Amino acid sequence: MIFVNIYEKKFIIYIMTDNIDVSLQIQEIFENNKITDLKRFIKKRQSLNSCNVCLSYLFYLMQSVGILTTTIGTGYEIKELIWGGIGVNILASLIHSYEQINNNISIKLLKNIENIKKNTYIDEDILIDLNEEDKKNKK
Repeated sequence: MIFVNIYEKKFIIYIMTDNIDVSLQIQEIFENNKITDLKRFIKKRQSLNSCNVCLSYLFYLMQSVGILTTTIGTGYEIKELIWGGIGVNILASLIHSYEQINNNISIKLLKNIENIKKNTYIDEDILIDLNEEDKKNKK
């Protein structure tokens, strides 16, 4: 571009510095977003880990009670006790499923935390399909 006079040069320089300010503001917004995401991910991961400890203990307790109840019901031929034990075991399996879902979410959050640390984080994650990367790796 050819400049005709000094006034136009100053005007164009002003526009260029204005664009630099805008890009700096945009960069600052992205950096703030990464920081808030990092804090949120760490807090969620901490919460999931403490919840999983409780779920794990509850699962083993319920599974043991279910097996014991079913065994006693079978030994004394009490159908209600057998079905009660089976029901407790079903609940224990459901608790174990929630524990596994929490583990998968926690692993995904850890990957996001590591990506933020490496500065390769992209804020377009899909938490619905937790095993999406595993499916891509198998192909």
